[in-house]
Amino acid sequence: MFNDNVRTLNGLIATTLDSVDGYTKAADDATSERFAQLFRDRAAERLQVADQLKAEVRRHGAEPEDDGTILAAAHRAFLGLRDAVTGTDDEAIVKEVERGEDHIKAKFEDALRDDDLEPQSRAVVEQCFTSVQQGHDQMSAIQSMMDRAD
Repeated sequence: MFNDNVRTLNGLIATTLDSVDGYTKAADDATSERFAQLFRDRAAERLQVADQLKAEVRRHGAEPEDDGTILAAAHRAFLGLRDAVTGTDDEAIVKEVERGEDHIKAKFEDALRDDDLEPQSRAVVEQCFTSVQQGHDQMSAIQSMMDRAD
């Protein structure tokens, strides 16, 4: 159970750090200062989520994850290549961010379906999921508005 809890929490930390990286890149690439600030704010919020999860891993006496996933690094490299070839605009950036939000939301939902997650760890994941859900819903709403404007 201990190892499963730590493995689950570290997986969420890695995914959350990927989200921080994604939002930071989105802020750097955004042409609208409004979007850039929104992305910076979300990146800061996700850092807080990662810190909460790391504290829970330490409570278990283990070392928390301190880097994102290898898959995310490959994805970021691909996006960098794609951006160099096709350029970016805010609509494309929001679409990528929204896709990332779907991914992190699914990871948290999977963790919450894990019956072996110990109660205190579950409470931390649920608290963090509230933030993830808000970010997901916000990006989905922005994407929907952009789709309607087209």
